[in-house]
Amino acid sequence: MTEEASAVHVRFADVSKRYGSVLAVKNLNLDVLRGEFLTLLGPSGSGKTTALMMLAGFEEPTSGEILVDDRRIDNVPPNRRGIGMVFQNYALFPHMTVAENLAFPLEVRGLGKPEIAERVASVLEMVRLPGLGERRPDQLSGGQQQRIAVARALIFKPTLVLMDEPLSALDKQLREQMQYEIKDIHARLGVTFVYVTHDQTEALTMSDRIAVFDAGTIQQLSDPATLYEKPQTRFVAGFIGENNRFDGTVERVEGQQVAVRLASGLTVRALAVGADTARTGAPVVLSLRPERLSLLHGGAEADNMLQATIRQTVYGGDHIRLVCTAEGVGGPAGQLVVKIPNRSGVPSLEPGAPVRLGWRAEDCLALAP
Repeated sequence: MTEEASAVHVRFADVSKRYGSVLAVKNLNLDVLRGEFLTLLGPSGSGKTTALMMLAGFEEPTSGEILVDDRRIDNVPPNRRGIGMVFQNYALFPHMTVAENLAFPLEVRGLGKPEIAERVASVLEMVRLPGLGERRPDQLSGGQQQRIAVARALIFKPTLVLMDEPLSALDKQLREQMQYEIKDIHARLGVTFVYVTHDQTEALTMSDRIAVFDAGTIQQLSDPATLYEKPQTRFVAGFIGENNRFDGTVERVEGQQVAVRLASGLTVRALAVGADTARTGAPVVLSLRPERLSLLHGGAEADNMLQATIRQTVYGGDHIRLVCTAEGVGGPAGQLVVKIPNRSGVPSLEPGAPVRLGWRAEDCLALAP
């Protein structure tokens, strides 16, 4: 086996899943690397959960193959795949204690009582819940139940763990805390995690790589920073984080950059993404993150500049969010969203105030429409 092949833990090879006339997953080719935290991200109905369920064995592919460690598993029953699973609703047995819930996967595998007791104690320490073995699930908080669900998925020492929207039922603060705890557990154990979510922030926070799904296909597979900073399609740019979008036409090509003429007549310099956008006359969509816009003061200049008017100011704690209008630019009613750091010395930004906005050409991406 080559070094490259040994690094691949899970492989989807031309996998499709059809429900009647609906093709939920279309010719999926995806390699999950050993020990990585890979997130399948997308809106409802995008195919991400179907892909996970096929890997778990709860759905059968219509065509294609799924391999784990170079062994085909799509014809193996779920209970024989040796995969840990954490469900959205925790799936804890309500009539069992925490210790009994944790012991169950080990009893099924025929382990002796002394080893089971040792593993239960060890995994409770790992999820920071020692001493709760005699409680029942309904005596635990939502966060504690989620920790027990993770512990149960890990107790039989699988090399592959699947998680299906495991934090969606938790409140915001607890959800954010659990993101870091699951990420820490992954780092300590080094097992392969495949995680499904529709929450972009969750995916960016936790993942080594993210596969963005839409309409049954992967639109982009990248590390979080690349996905956010360099989206390759209009869908990815719009789905990952907030962005301003302008429609225009390429007037001229200047190396990797293009000059794009907007409907208002303003010409904007941008970074061409893909060959389809690096040609004169090409229709494009410009994508610009709110935090890449700056307020220009005095004689300050930037690659792109325009006059705008503040329509709304929102205090966001560590940043201030401005909704501005500029004729012929931006989304509905020419709106532009600007996020600026909340530092001492930021001038008063009241609705109705005129501002001058600027941004760098490389921060504005020209994407195919």
